[in-house]
Amino acid sequence: MSIDQRGSKIALDTIGCKLNQAETELLAKQLTEAGYRLVAGTDEADVYILNTCTVTHVADSKSRHLLRRAHRQNPHARLVATGCYAERASQELAQINGVELVLGNNAKADLVRRLEEHGYLCRPSRILPEPVSRSYTGFRTRAFIKIQDGCGNYCAYCIVPLVRGEEKSLPLDRIIDQVKQRVTDGYQEVVLTGTRIGAYDYNGVNLKGLIERILAETGVVRLRLSSLQPYEISAELIGLWPDERLCPHFHLSLQSGSDAVLSRMKRRYTTTDYQQAVALIRNSLPEAAITTDVIVGFPGETEAEFAESYNFCQRIRFARIHVFTYSPRQETAAAHLPGQIGDRVKQPRSQKMLALAKESAREFNQRFRGKTRPVLWEKRSNGVWSGYTDNYIKVYIKSQRDLANQIVPVRLGEVNGDGVWGLSRPTEPAPAPL
Repeated sequence: MSIDQRGSKIALDTIGCKLNQAETELLAKQLTEAGYRLVAGTDEADVYILNTCTVTHVADSKSRHLLRRAHRQNPHARLVATGCYAERASQELAQINGVELVLGNNAKADLVRRLEEHGYLCRPSRILPEPVSRSYTGFRTRAFIKIQDGCGNYCAYCIVPLVRGEEKSLPLDRIIDQVKQRVTDGYQEVVLTGTRIGAYDYNGVNLKGLIERILAETGVVRLRLSSLQPYEISAELIGLWPDERLCPHFHLSLQSGSDAVLSRMKRRYTTTDYQQAVALIRNSLPEAAITTDVIVGFPGETEAEFAESYNFCQRIRFARIHVFTYSPRQETAAAHLPGQIGDRVKQPRSQKMLALAKESAREFNQRFRGKTRPVLWEKRSNGVWSGYTDNYIKVYIKSQRDLANQIVPVRLGEVNGDGVWGLSRPTEPAPAPL
């Protein structure tokens, strides 16, 4: 039985958040360790696995599109859907032509075994050593590690608590071991992710304690956090950042800059609370990037409330704003609120906020013109490399050298689209911390 037998070649796809990406990366590692071969092209796969998202109707649509496209490209491949959409509406996915198996989030932990038991995977008798390739589609030079899952906040608009379940933190030692393994695999940056990582608590060890353990016990070169809530920012947490391995980048969910809308959303903070969290970060780390999410068109949002939100975002001067047009999820409280807003109102607001997002990113990037920052290079396209600084500025540079997965100090120049040009040509990688 050769490694290329039917059922041994797997194509993976992911939609949605960094938590989904972390789970897909772990699945990729489990598959390769079991002897299966990962392939980038759907047309050569025996099995196509899609990790779905259902946070908006757009995410649902993308999931269906990818499954249908996979079937068109390779009618012989067995299609498997997992993730949040599979958890919320398995029957919808099961009706898509070519989809043979739908498994919810609870199945992810032992997905390989389940697929083998269902006959979708045929474990090779001859296992060849083939580590997970960082160049594989969807995986870059940053490794995503899941530290927590579930959420108990039940914000009015959010489907996540219903598809992810109760809050649970992963064992500390397991996380440490995974970070060590990613370092051994050659990853230069590790991103800690989860549904609400600020809620991490395992046997009395909170997020701050987890970060301290990772920094003390692993050789991680860069450590980045995913998303935090503003009330999870504390002086004690920020006090860890003198360690240069911690990336000065904080993604603080906002959702609205109007207190009235925040209240209807059932968010657990006010704009004053948010401003205090931002001030705490910037007083200690003036060059840190603060990025956020904003929802426009939430039920009942008046023109005045939208203006409040817009003006608040303008004052904060975010490095990036991810703009979402409100999408009703029927299982959530917000879907049944009065004052549902039509697309004719939502779309112009969305466009205005997107324009602000573009302007804010440009202003943040422009601040660093002429300054030198370490860049982790990820990929090359048409002779131009792209990568990210520690404070999450995208940098482009022309080079014929193979820069992949190297951290190099680069002087930043003119703004270029969603990033900046690097002025100085990379020479040698920056030394790893001792």
